[in-house]
Amino acid sequence: MLFIYYPKCSTCQKAKKWLDEHNIKYTERHIIEVNPTYDELKEWYGKSGLTLKKFFNTSGLLYKEMQLKDKLPTMSEEEQIQLLATNGMLVKRPLVVNGDTVLVGFKEAEWAEKLN
Repeated sequence: MLFIYYPKCSTCQKAKKWLDEHNIKYTERHIIEVNPTYDELKEWYGKSGLTLKKFFNTSGLLYKEMQLKDKLPTMSEEEQIQLLATNGMLVKRPLVVNGDTVLVGFKEAEWAEKLN
């Protein structure tokens, strides 16, 4: 299982603690040091069943600075995925990839259901 996170993010810290408390094994990946690639994002988006907007860190500074709230609706899916692959700070985190399961953000009930 891959756990993609940003160490300074409090939600990521909570998620990591939850994984540890539930003895769930994972491989850590720092989202800034190893940004998700276009191919990874495309695959995860396909498996997740989520809308592409859910992959964006909409509360992040970069998202706001780039005025993506206004730009995303006019961008193609392809362009959005390419944009996400340019900077890990645009990607909502934590992100868990476990086979065909892709979880974006930390919702304890959802994680308990999908990862236990």
